[in-house]
Amino acid sequence: MPFDLERTTHVFETTPDGGVQQVQADDPTDTAQIALIRSHLQDEVSKFQRGDFSAPAAIHGAAMPGLAQLAQGSAQIDVVYTQLADGGQIRYTTDEPALIAALHAWFAAQLMDHGDHATDHRGH
Repeated sequence: MPFDLERTTHVFETTPDGGVQQVQADDPTDTAQIALIRSHLQDEVSKFQRGDFSAPAAIHGAAMPGLAQLAQGSAQIDVVYTQLADGGQIRYTTDEPALIAALHAWFAAQLMDHGDHATDHRGH
């Protein structure tokens, strides 16, 4: 990831139809981190929309829970980027129960991997 994990917080909040992933700068005046977060998330959305989940696989491992299902079912997942004042977010939505379960499993795995740098609710 191009931004500093020590200066950012990841949010992986599950929702009934998918989930919301946010990355926020811990210091809302840290414009360099905010720019890096936004660029990274926009790039990820572009890849995810094409079914390319190689970046999370490279960071967390190809066997990461939910990842293979998300790549295979990507055409059925709406992936949308939104800019936030202190970073950015990706909203994942789908009507497919198996993909919702895969998103929730993927989020849980990311929460574990990111440790103290992550939370399961918005608003740090």
